[in-house]
Amino acid sequence: MLCRVAESLFWMSRYLERAENQARFIDVTSQIALGYRGSELDLWSSLLHAGGDVEDFKKSYSAPTQENVIRYLLFDPQNLNSVVNCLAAARENARAVRENLTTPMWEAVNRFYLRVRSAASESNRVIRQPHSFLEQIKRMSNQVMGVSRATWSRGEAWHFSCLGYDIERADKTSRILDVKYFILLPDPTHVGSQVDVVQWAALLESTSALQMYRREYGRIEPSNVVEFLILNKRFPRSMRFCVREAESSIRAISGTPLHSFSNPAEQLVAQLNAKLNFARAADVIGNGLHQFVDDFQSQLNGIGAGVAESFFQVDMSARRSMQSQSSML
Repeated sequence: MLCRVAESLFWMSRYLERAENQARFIDVTSQIALGYRGSELDLWSSLLHAGGDVEDFKKSYSAPTQENVIRYLLFDPQNLNSVVNCLAAARENARAVRENLTTPMWEAVNRFYLRVRSAASESNRVIRQPHSFLEQIKRMSNQVMGVSRATWSRGEAWHFSCLGYDIERADKTSRILDVKYFILLPDPTHVGSQVDVVQWAALLESTSALQMYRREYGRIEPSNVVEFLILNKRFPRSMRFCVREAESSIRAISGTPLHSFSNPAEQLVAQLNAKLNFARAADVIGNGLHQFVDDFQSQLNGIGAGVAESFFQVDMSARRSMQSQSSML
């Protein structure tokens, strides 16, 4: 497979996953806001911190109000990580490698982009009542994934796409957990209250984890939420699950067996997988969740760089930033 084809497939999936996660984060923050007792500006600015977009946001907006943040994350043409720009980038990458996709998959990606672009023309209405539109984004993202699973052969193209999904998903799960964990740490007088439960349930809902969490743990406890989203080995959006699947895809591409490595990407992903396999939630919380997530994201960035150097023949120290692939409308 040509390096440019592999890179386009990888980034197509990363941008599709990024767009869906933006919608998830906005939706869950809207739910949390209904019972939140703190500052509304702090709550909505947490989304900007999660994506590392605070400074860029300040260039165009005076305050992180609900309307401003939603507009910035959904439709702002200057925000390279906005949903509309992520989908433009995903569509462009898909268009460049159409011969490697199935026709239903290309049509699903194209339809997804066109629907969001159409909504951008009536952005004021969408921003006032965003829930139904956010649900459409999540539903259409699932349609793309469903079509690809049903129609795409499990060859190199499939594995490069899966690798993009898994790295992006692991990153976004870690970011929303890091930011929301500290925002939602309850006042001691509210521990176990209905407000407390609703807010933590909303955090789980942002990763579609609520039902599976309740089946495994029942009662919602912050420490169990941390364990489920970081270390659960069966839930597809947990950090551990995503890293394991990323390692599986890299090894399927290279043909390298377990317990060995033939390139930097395999070495780095295997090290992170081993770290998560032997981690304990109590230790993660005791030693500092923020520090753990910071280290995780650094290692994940290293894996991304390793993938580029191993398979795309790109020197990450000299390439553009990840977001610069986004095309403007």
